[in-house]
Amino acid sequence: MIRTVRVRAAALAAAFVFLFAALAAAVRFTGAYALYTGGTVRSLPVYSVERADKKIAITFDCAWGTEHTDAILEALAAENVRSTFFMVEFWSEKYPEYVKKIDEAGHEIGTHSATHSYMSKMDGDAIASELRSSSAAIESVTGKKVDLFRAPYGDYDDLLIDTAEAEGFFTIQWDVDSLDWKDLTADEIASRITGKVQAGSIILCHNNGLHTAEALPLVLATLKNRGYEIVPVGELILRENYTIDANGRQRAAS
Repeated sequence: MIRTVRVRAAALAAAFVFLFAALAAAVRFTGAYALYTGGTVRSLPVYSVERADKKIAITFDCAWGTEHTDAILEALAAENVRSTFFMVEFWSEKYPEYVKKIDEAGHEIGTHSATHSYMSKMDGDAIASELRSSSAAIESVTGKKVDLFRAPYGDYDDLLIDTAEAEGFFTIQWDVDSLDWKDLTADEIASRITGKVQAGSIILCHNNGLHTAEALPLVLATLKNRGYEIVPVGELILRENYTIDANGRQRAAS
């Protein structure tokens, strides 16, 4: 009886090891945004990137207005910084001149959806439609392929992440939130960003934040003085052979 129990226990242990190894291999070799935890496989976006260097990215979501966008572009140009702008389809269609201006200034552009809706409430076909139409609106102006996506409101579920990946998009979140949309002062915005940033961070700002442009010179100068190199998201992330931990931090697969 004891021998039988031991044999069964050994068999269960071996099965568990095999299952874990298979899941790890799937994440490593498919490049899936996946995390095995609590008995389930969750799909995750990229919140930040584990890097040996001190590269970081500053991003701007474009959904409402352009009143402060020129000042943001001027602040970035003054420090020779390239960033990533995530644009909603209706914004890019309303302001094609800004899509062109941002692209010609050397910045990267990703999609922020077509309608700025809670996409976790959509089915797969609706998600794919939003991604295709919104990226097409950008590509029609820039002539450049769009492969970065940020979900509106930071809202996502497995279906959204998996559908985006199947459509050829990396879903990008953030680990440093400026909260500039709350109309914080420039000093408050700068303090939030510089106090939370680390190597591989992705910083969230908005193109029409009331004091974002005013905060940028201090933010950029401080980060550069600390040895950070600011690059577009597409140059920060890993594009293959990676894993993502429970905090959404992307790491090279070992």
